[in-house]
Amino acid sequence: MAPHPELQSERAYIERAYARIDALRAAATAVLASTLRQRGSTPQSLAERDVMVRTTLQRLEQLDVGTESLCFGRIDRADGEAFHIGRLAVSGEDQEPLVVDWRAPVAEPFYRATGVHPMGLARRRHFATEGRRLLGIEDELFDVEGAAGGLAVDPEAGAEGEDGLVVSGAGALMASLGRARSGRMRDIVATVQREQDEVIRAPLPGVLVVQGGPGTGKTAVALHRAAYLLYTHRFPLERQRVLLVGPNPLFLRYIEQVLPSLGESGVTLTTVAGLVHDARVRAEAPAAVARIKGRACMAKVVARAVRDRQRALRTDVEIGFEGFVLRLTADASAEVVAAARRRPGTHNARRRLVEALVSRRLVAQYEEALQRRRRVGLVVADPDDPSEPDGAVLDERELWSKLKRLPPLTAALDRMWPVLEPAELLHDLFGALPLLRLAGRGSLSDEESRALFRPRSPSLDAVAWTAGDLPLLDEARVLLGPRRRLGEGEELVRTYGHIVVDEAQDLTPMELRMLARRSLSGSMTVVGDIAQATGPLAPSGWEDVVAHLPSARPARVVELSVNYRTPGQVMALAARVLAEAAPGLRPPRSVRSTGEAPVLRSVAAGRLVEEAVRIAAAELADADEGTVAVIATPATAAVIADAVAAAGLAGGHVERTGLKERLTIIPVGMVKGLEFDSVVVVEPADLVAGSPQGLRALYVALTRATRRVTVLHEEPLPAVLAGVPAG
Repeated sequence: MAPHPELQSERAYIERAYARIDALRAAATAVLASTLRQRGSTPQSLAERDVMVRTTLQRLEQLDVGTESLCFGRIDRADGEAFHIGRLAVSGEDQEPLVVDWRAPVAEPFYRATGVHPMGLARRRHFATEGRRLLGIEDELFDVEGAAGGLAVDPEAGAEGEDGLVVSGAGALMASLGRARSGRMRDIVATVQREQDEVIRAPLPGVLVVQGGPGTGKTAVALHRAAYLLYTHRFPLERQRVLLVGPNPLFLRYIEQVLPSLGESGVTLTTVAGLVHDARVRAEAPAAVARIKGRACMAKVVARAVRDRQRALRTDVEIGFEGFVLRLTADASAEVVAAARRRPGTHNARRRLVEALVSRRLVAQYEEALQRRRRVGLVVADPDDPSEPDGAVLDERELWSKLKRLPPLTAALDRMWPVLEPAELLHDLFGALPLLRLAGRGSLSDEESRALFRPRSPSLDAVAWTAGDLPLLDEARVLLGPRRRLGEGEELVRTYGHIVVDEAQDLTPMELRMLARRSLSGSMTVVGDIAQATGPLAPSGWEDVVAHLPSARPARVVELSVNYRTPGQVMALAARVLAEAAPGLRPPRSVRSTGEAPVLRSVAAGRLVEEAVRIAAAELADADEGTVAVIATPATAAVIADAVAAAGLAGGHVERTGLKERLTIIPVGMVKGLEFDSVVVVEPADLVAGSPQGLRALYVALTRATRRVTVLHEEPLPAVLAGVPAG
């Protein structure tokens, strides 16, 4: 095929843009070197130098496009204007734009124009690139009748592909989808499709829920949305920051390069567990216990546990002080506690109110007793003693500072209103069945209270916290408050201007409450797939999730319907599982086909691990690049990983090697959100039996491949796979 007639001119243009980037980087580097040589003579000059250094480093980071293409397309408007579209804006020496940032409003038609709605375009051009080199050009032409060349994704557009799917920039898209995978997610900025772009550019306020089946690009869309919002709403989001929450640390490592490749570093990546800094998960709770701890009613249980620690004295307390006996009665303590409960504020902050109310009573008793002694002549006021100014009011603060150090009063205050850490509260709660029953009244059955009980640990450091404990600790932190007053700029809970949540369908109500309280204004992007919900409290629909998120505005729910990852043949097999696992949910439509049907292979007893290793080795040898995953239950994955090591293959268990090697052995519970070129699914019956949402776990495993799937089994296949031709 003859090269595009404008290939050379476009190459020259892109080379000019790269030269400008290089010049800008050189200038920024020179500024940085000059700034670092400066010796500030005053605190102000030092501060100004530090600001300049930070600003220049940020600029250098933005100008570093790495090996990714700077410019990936062009739009020609019907009015004659043309704009090259790329991952960041580049201007020439005359300040004329060489490349327009993909997030700029003028670039929107590059992603959204269709034959019926060309958005003022005469032509859309996609570039095929390798590093800095332009390899090819693909044009889509728009005419006045609205016919578009190429293969479109929008059903409104002209030419339709298989199953009615139509894609924009089909050549560039298919080339991108056909590239071998690695241990890092790549951005999709050059091939974003219209329905994806509508999500990326959706308004900032409120909760946006993105439902997307396997391979629809929902994670990439969420990341690109974060980059778009930071560009469009630089102020205030740069100051308020953006939080991205992923399902596990492996997933975060997989996606961590996407935002920097888009020129954004102002996003905090974490897991839900990572939001709780003073406790570490060291144990796994039984499924039944995890379900109880994840329920929304546990917020009431924790609140009641705090309230139950606000209690009147059972008996009067006598305090000996300077020859007097002061008395804090049980009735007085009840009045103090009732008054403190009526006041707003955190539990620990109200301890000061309790002390003030008790102080008033005891100081009044002391003054009264002192006056009685004076009246009967037992005390002679000394004019030189400022503590007894002959009937003048005593210094209450000084007197209270002496009183509150007395052991009987300290013990009484700690019984009435103890200052608590979240870990102390929960350790006491779960370690005492009577406290559990008291806090759980109306929320937990007696059986559930017994399930939550666990023997006390010798110290807080020895407590084996589980994942389900962390949201409860967070809930307690908000109710208790800090032990000390926070300094200027300190926050009890860090809040964010926008929060992106991936795999949100697996979060429990208590985890969702954690995220909601970190939202500064209720602006969130919630991404997931109800069909892939495998958590302890799988929701039946997004309304179950939204119920625990900020509600100042009605949530918007949108759906990504096109599967770009999973070939049609593989998706047909996965659809059988989905129909049984989640009746009523429909799988996304695959945009491509590899012509290779999934292979279901029965293995002789005792040969399962050996066969898994053999097939994994064959998949590695089949291509010089690309990734292979063996997905199994945790126990089987550990055995296969040992066998892989014994066979001398480069690869291993994901917990030891991460995603650095081409071959990864991974438990099914960690594979969500990841993709591999070839996948070996081991013993589906075990996958189904090993999870509360077993069929959904199998659905997840089957939809990780971009090319081929092999299913190995010794045990009979689950009924949903019965009748599928064996390979």
